[in-house]
Amino acid sequence: MTYLFNPSKPLKTLEIFIKPWGQARQDAFPIRKKVFIQEQGVPEEMEIDELDSLAWHALAYQGDQAIGTGRLVLLETGQGQIGRMAVLSAFRKQGVGTHILRSLINLAQEQKIQNVVLHSQITAIPFYEKLGFIAQGPTYDEAGIAHRNMMFTLPPQI
Repeated sequence: MTYLFNPSKPLKTLEIFIKPWGQARQDAFPIRKKVFIQEQGVPEEMEIDELDSLAWHALAYQGDQAIGTGRLVLLETGQGQIGRMAVLSAFRKQGVGTHILRSLINLAQEQKIQNVVLHSQITAIPFYEKLGFIAQGPTYDEAGIAHRNMMFTLPPQI
């Protein structure tokens, strides 16, 4: 998918590619390392997990530079779980995360997934709410950061 990126500045495009972990790792991990490990202090041993190899990974590129990522995992419950949403700091607040999230929601719909869940950092709840996610349950600690579960129900396919 290709999107117009940051139209208030010189014309650039944002491309989103969906890849399995074997193809995504070399571009996704540096973004996740910068955002989660270096900026947020998540322990490195927690960042890569067993779900990476099972997930589809969305990667956002501006030109040949990977600037954002997220993943979708099909859970045993039949739900999809979006996670590891990260955008490099220089590209935040420009719609990159929205395009990544929409790409993952579209992928979930293509896979006939009806409900998508995610573990949102408390500070990111307004971002997810704008796209239709609803916060559920209490706040909890994950990797030393306050989180809350969120749910999105996809419209039924005809």
